[in-house]
Amino acid sequence: MSSVPPPPAGGRRLRVLGIETSCDESGVAVYDSQAGLLGHALHSQVALHSEYGGVVPELASRDHIARVLPLVDTTLAQAGLALSDIDALAYTRGPGLAGALLVGAGVAAALAMAAGKPLLGVHHLEGHLLSPLLSEPGLDFPFVALLVSGGHTMLLQAQALGSYRLLGETVDDAAGEAFDKSAKLLGLGYPGGPELARLAADGDAGAFDLPRPKLHSDDLDFSFAGLKTAVLTKVRALGEQLGARQRADLAAAVQQAITDVLAAKAVAALQRSGLGTLVVAGGVGANLCLRSKLDAACARLGARVHYPALQWCTDNGPMIAYAACRRLQAGLAQPRRDYAFDIRPRWDLGELSAAA
Repeated sequence: MSSVPPPPAGGRRLRVLGIETSCDESGVAVYDSQAGLLGHALHSQVALHSEYGGVVPELASRDHIARVLPLVDTTLAQAGLALSDIDALAYTRGPGLAGALLVGAGVAAALAMAAGKPLLGVHHLEGHLLSPLLSEPGLDFPFVALLVSGGHTMLLQAQALGSYRLLGETVDDAAGEAFDKSAKLLGLGYPGGPELARLAADGDAGAFDLPRPKLHSDDLDFSFAGLKTAVLTKVRALGEQLGARQRADLAAAVQQAITDVLAAKAVAALQRSGLGTLVVAGGVGANLCLRSKLDAACARLGARVHYPALQWCTDNGPMIAYAACRRLQAGLAQPRRDYAFDIRPRWDLGELSAAA
């Protein structure tokens, strides 16, 4: 069905059905430890939330309820499997919107009970972190990871599966939030990040001088709230003079400022860690300007940089099924057979351990 290959060989064959419902995408996938990705289906709620300019949690939860079971049926049909053929079911346990997480967790638990299969909750950010390995199974630990997903911006040293050391994170707004909030100030639609990137392609990034917070700080932390405020100030100062040309230039300047900081901090993390591999994951990892800067910077360092395939940058089922499969094969997870489940809307990635 897919070009997504299996993970490194080892352990018994596993077929895992993964369900992702942390925010505004309903994703389902079946991953086979020997054959790779067997099937997946995704429904995006962009159209549902676009008129509100952002995600409405209650609407997101209701839509997940309507979508998940049909997506499960579609995915199993793609894979040519029955539910009884699945070895384990996995769901996104957190972090995310509480109501949305409950939908995926509840459906996964019910299906697991019906089929008599084990149940496993997966950390959403670990799913993103491992998503580049979906396309590059030869990629291995250790590496530095730049994780830029929705409300998260962080640098990690990934020493091994389940062993992640935080190097730096945002102290206020995440990069994705800076993209989205700046897009909203420019009158762009939802989701703002991709819209801003499209507009920036027609702009001159040098037309506006915007700050790059913490670019030269001694730490590896990020801060983007000041950039958002600077954009607001520019928009108000221009007033009615904010025409199509100025909007494109300001979009380009915003993108340049955000990606300058992300690239500089990622390079600094590589240098401090002494590692030669950078992995980029999360929705902002799809930004082509960021990828271009990281490619050039890593080439100068003699380092390698890896990205997820574009379809795996945003939330998706395969990353959850894959993360669960890797943990189960490595013996790092204790799946439940009592079919009780819980969610963690706030869940520090650092809490994961070999015993989780």
